[in-house]
Amino acid sequence: MDANKVPLDDQKTCPKFLTRTCSTIWMLVGFFLILYMGHVYIWAMIVVIQIFMANELFNLAARARKEKSSLGAKPLNWFFFFTAMWYVYGYLMSKHLTSTIAKYKTFTMLFNGIIQYHTLTCYLLYLGGFTWFILTLRKGRYLYQFGQFAWAHMILIFVLLQSAFSVANVFEGIIWFLLPASLIVINDIAAYLCGLLIGRTPLIKLSPKKTWEGFGGALIVTLLSAFLLADWMGRSPWLTCPRQDLSTGPLSCDPNPSFHSLRSWHALAYGLFASIAAPFGGFFASGFKRAFRIKDFGDSIPGHGGITDRMDCQMVMAVFSYIYYQSFIAPPKLNFADILNQALYTLTREQQVELYTSLGKVLASGSMHFCFK
Repeated sequence: MDANKVPLDDQKTCPKFLTRTCSTIWMLVGFFLILYMGHVYIWAMIVVIQIFMANELFNLAARARKEKSSLGAKPLNWFFFFTAMWYVYGYLMSKHLTSTIAKYKTFTMLFNGIIQYHTLTCYLLYLGGFTWFILTLRKGRYLYQFGQFAWAHMILIFVLLQSAFSVANVFEGIIWFLLPASLIVINDIAAYLCGLLIGRTPLIKLSPKKTWEGFGGALIVTLLSAFLLADWMGRSPWLTCPRQDLSTGPLSCDPNPSFHSLRSWHALAYGLFASIAAPFGGFFASGFKRAFRIKDFGDSIPGHGGITDRMDCQMVMAVFSYIYYQSFIAPPKLNFADILNQALYTLTREQQVELYTSLGKVLASGSMHFCFK
């Protein structure tokens, strides 16, 4: 072989590697800039990501059935998607939105009405979309059209709902979004490098390049990273404090005793899940692409493929992070009835009478200021 002649594979690999590297750099710069800007901007980033993911999956469905078309199928899919988005984020973020709008009394009454009838509004919108779907049914296309209907609802579950968990994590504290997301990236890189260096035994047929050696090496690296990152991130109020509204100012809060006292155990749980369970999100995506005989879900990111290709494991991890936080870390949340029952059970009879009298005076005067002696 001529020493000056570069093999064809290298001619293709080098430009692709450079493109992938440049894309990775600008994604990291943009990601950390958004983290610095705060919770609301992270929310906006997640919304943009899930819209790109939905678009890639809607386009995939259209490519898979080129021989048929359904009038209004794509607009109807987007109608369902944005209706579900309005419902999910309205439900999750109503408390934060209320805290923010309360500062602008001109809009308070209007916003309270929107919140009060939020579920009803979303139901009526969905009912309108359902009626739209029924009216577009055409003889000879029923199977295709119901397939599109099911496809749209699958996207709502696998994209929108799982992304919504990420938003909920962010407002509980950026650490519950950043730590699991970082562990997924670290595990992916470590699995690739360990597999490249010492990989010999294939792990799963869906991903021929994955090896048991890479899987084990990534497990060790991810666990070590989980302990280090949890300790480092746990020292920052900006990352650990919850955001109660949609402001972007500084944060301060009392440390969460459950997290700080058991930080190592929480880090262990996150590291194990990111290493053992979350990769199956990637395997699921690999099987999905094989079923449609495609290499990537899209080409949104030069050198990386589509947004969905990069977010497969992240979606699984986001749901775990939300459930784990709510189960083992979040402080107990009591509603008004719980607080009132607790208060009544601990008051003497004289104090109960005083409470009843004070509430009567408050209701009569319209004032909310009273105290116990």
